[in-house]
Amino acid sequence: MTVKKIIPCLDIKDGQVVKGVNFVNLEKIGQPETLAKFYDQNGADELVFLDISKTEDGHELLLDLIKSTAEEIKIPLTVGGGIQTLEDIEKILKAGADKVSINSAAVSNPEFIQKAVEQFTSEKIVIAVDMKFDENNKDYYVYTHGGNKKVDIKALDWLVKCERLGCGSLLITSLDHDGVKEGFDLPFLKEAADTVSIPIIASGGAGKTEDFLELFTKTKVAAGLAASIFHRKEVDIKDLKNTLSKNGIEVSK
Repeated sequence: MTVKKIIPCLDIKDGQVVKGVNFVNLEKIGQPETLAKFYDQNGADELVFLDISKTEDGHELLLDLIKSTAEEIKIPLTVGGGIQTLEDIEKILKAGADKVSINSAAVSNPEFIQKAVEQFTSEKIVIAVDMKFDENNKDYYVYTHGGNKKVDIKALDWLVKCERLGCGSLLITSLDHDGVKEGFDLPFLKEAADTVSIPIIASGGAGKTEDFLELFTKTKVAAGLAASIFHRKEVDIKDLKNTLSKNGIEVSK
């Protein structure tokens, strides 16, 4: 049995951790370094740091903030948001990140995935897939630029391509479910995990402990990611892991 991971996400805008609903109505939550240290000490398996405005605003990489956050924790740190070049990846890894998460740049130039994997190895390259259900076409499609731009690529087809190009894992966010707290998009995540063999991190929709229990019992995803429910102490990670363990799901202590 695979050990399931619990991963908090720090969405960063203007140097602060923020959170909204469906990627809008953002409110400030706190300082990245403070939250990172708290999660490191309270049972998180990994941490994701997403600069949610870089793709749109085009500001510089937040290297100082990445460095100060990485220095506060021992658990693996994945950094994403507006990564455009191999040089960007190199700078972020040198600043202390263990992995990078790429979305828009990979969609616009899939060869970028292959080049990144060749230079930095597959385990350091996570492809973030923001997806949404299209009622007209009755299928899920890929979105880029912080969930603002629909691309004419079916989400499942894109996952298969990303795996073929060598990425180490996939971070799948349901835009329909993001921040709504009514559970993960189980139908898509089940199909995704049955289709590709690389680890999937599920994001978007966690509202309570039972949502993670349902995620891990009904799909083969490797990890569950959430933000606001952890930031606001609505769900405690240690308590969550105890519940999962009692229900036969293997988690780290």
